[in-house]
Amino acid sequence: MRVATIPHGTQAIDLAFRAARAEKRCALITYLTLGYPSPADSLKLVPALQAGGADIIELGVPFSDPVADGPTIQRASHAALEAGTTPGDCLHLAARLRQIGVSVPLVLMGYYNPIHNWGLRAYVHDCATAGVDGLIVPDLPPEEAGPLQEACRGESLALVFLVAPTSGEARIAQIAAGTQGFLYVISRLGITGAGHSPGKELTAQLAVVRRYAQTPVAVGFGISRPQQVRALAPKVDGIIVGSGVVERAQEGTEALRNYVGSLRAAMGR
Repeated sequence: MRVATIPHGTQAIDLAFRAARAEKRCALITYLTLGYPSPADSLKLVPALQAGGADIIELGVPFSDPVADGPTIQRASHAALEAGTTPGDCLHLAARLRQIGVSVPLVLMGYYNPIHNWGLRAYVHDCATAGVDGLIVPDLPPEEAGPLQEACRGESLALVFLVAPTSGEARIAQIAAGTQGFLYVISRLGITGAGHSPGKELTAQLAVVRRYAQTPVAVGFGISRPQQVRALAPKVDGIIVGSGVVERAQEGTEALRNYVGSLRAAMGR
């Protein structure tokens, strides 16, 4: 029996962006590693993200070689793995989060190997059943994503693609045409991490992205402070904050809720 919200999948993500736009602000997307600091903590911390004002929540699936992630998320992933968190546990946690009242769209961010080992269609089906609305697979290039994309379409889940700062115009057009839910624009070269401001080239990159985008455009990597959010918010449809959220997760639910609230307040309304 499906426990996901209705609407679910791509439609739920679309509605989240529309609701933010109706309030004349961009959407706040927050990231948290499932199983960190413990699986039980996830069931308290993720609701705190929603309570603080997150419009969409990325849930990180711990992986032993998180090549796109910086030290903060790497440490969180390692701790979650040490605590025994598996991909199956992540789907169970997503379902429990739905059962305890988390209603905003949930997007699983995880690497391809565990998905392949699970079986693409089975994994996507089980994600949909657990209440997951979309997937981000940072090590899966669009050229190789056809089978997973087909499986996601069958369950109405969004498969979100990423645009790197090094992506040329033709590649941006290709990625923008294939992504669902939103287009994830990486703000700078390198790995994730708080305290590293987006590069000066971001404005020029966004101008190119806007020419081809068929979905909302969200920017992530290096965004962690309210002043960064305030400066970037008028230029994009969504802002993704990861490492800053993971850092506050160690301080408990109230600190995390207040931090997310400060980011949301920086967007206006």
